[in-house]
Amino acid sequence: MSRLQGKIALITGAGTGIGRACMQLFANEGAFVFGVSRTQSNLDETLSLVTSGGGKGSVFSADLSDPSKVEAVVENCISNNGKIDILLNAAGVGYNLRESSEGSMDPIDTTPIEKWKEVMASNLDSLFYVSRLVVPQMKRQKSGSIVNISSIFGMGGAPDAHTYTATKGAIINLSKSMAVAYVDDGIRCNVVAPGFVETQMVESVIPDLFSEENPKLISPMGRPATPQEVAYASLFFASDESSYCTGSVLAVDGGATGRA
Repeated sequence: MSRLQGKIALITGAGTGIGRACMQLFANEGAFVFGVSRTQSNLDETLSLVTSGGGKGSVFSADLSDPSKVEAVVENCISNNGKIDILLNAAGVGYNLRESSEGSMDPIDTTPIEKWKEVMASNLDSLFYVSRLVVPQMKRQKSGSIVNISSIFGMGGAPDAHTYTATKGAIINLSKSMAVAYVDDGIRCNVVAPGFVETQMVESVIPDLFSEENPKLISPMGRPATPQEVAYASLFFASDESSYCTGSVLAVDGGATGRA
């Protein structure tokens, strides 16, 4: 219950899914959690879960694809808490976007330019905007842990969702570059790469991927991960237990990438 005692954790994508699970788990481990997402009602639900479990935190609604809004987020977190020990970048879109944004999860030859820009803005630009403002604060502190949520589709190809896979691959390589660049500043940067996780992002495709006829098609474990399982992997990188890890990528995928 004290792996993050006294730490300040800025968590993006905190309204649902992996971000919400990280908010709850990090708070349970002693961190003050500062959650950011677009939808205030989702954030309020997350904060209620945090406080009802005895944790402490606050939330801030913002569109992280807008750099001016990101400035307000980081300034608010630092002015109210004095520091940022942990940055957990979980904001982004997934397969469910195809239901409201036609072409966003297509192969590249049928992806409209505006859909490429839309997914890039949510998944990659937002991470860049937040990280570029948090890193200077961590450099001043001479310490910090950045955990970026990518995907196993950032480690290999996929038949569709090419913009999504491009963003997730970029997150991995950017994280490795940050790890190398800022190691002397006491900053670590690591990646958690989930497979399919039982969240709103992929709920529409889960029945097809883990069918009764072939439940192990995607994962040898025959089921998607829970957000909590991804949160525990993120907690390891956020905590001092991973003090010798930087530039690492941890797949949380039920064995999917281990299968030839």
